[in-house]
Amino acid sequence: MDVNRKMIIEYYHASKYGNGVKVAEEFKKLMASKGVVVNIHHVKKTKPNEIPVADLYVFSSPGRFGKPIGDMRGFLKKAQIAPGASYAVLTTEMAPRPDKKTGKIPTEGSPHQKVRPIMTEILQAKGLREVAEERVYVLGTKGPLEDGWQNKVDTFAKLIRSVLGS
Repeated sequence: MDVNRKMIIEYYHASKYGNGVKVAEEFKKLMASKGVVVNIHHVKKTKPNEIPVADLYVFSSPGRFGKPIGDMRGFLKKAQIAPGASYAVLTTEMAPRPDKKTGKIPTEGSPHQKVRPIMTEILQAKGLREVAEERVYVLGTKGPLEDGWQNKVDTFAKLIRSVLGS
């Protein structure tokens, strides 16, 4: 790879209330400070057959009833990305709340927390290679994001840089 070439990340989100946009902008700022170009796209404004070549693809979706939002699922199913390409998932999911009947907090494998596993299943079926995943919790349907969310994005960005060698 040309040492003078900037690393490029294409970041696709399906933000409905702006929480995912905040996360994407924070990620872009952190990566830009290290010389990495991040292009942010909303899936509703992007054609899945016109995805440019990149060093990494990041996909971000809010969770709805424990699944990625429909726009994101549809986009991922139609996305045309070369097999073997690297991707990461960074979701904005509703913070787990205790079950009203049992009082237990849903765990990662529960039917209520399947956002990232569903996205991963779709992407890996296309032959893509996951390098990282993380979630930022949203405290209500429209926000706000959890306290310290910027720290999670920073940790995610550091992981991405270490994986990409930048």
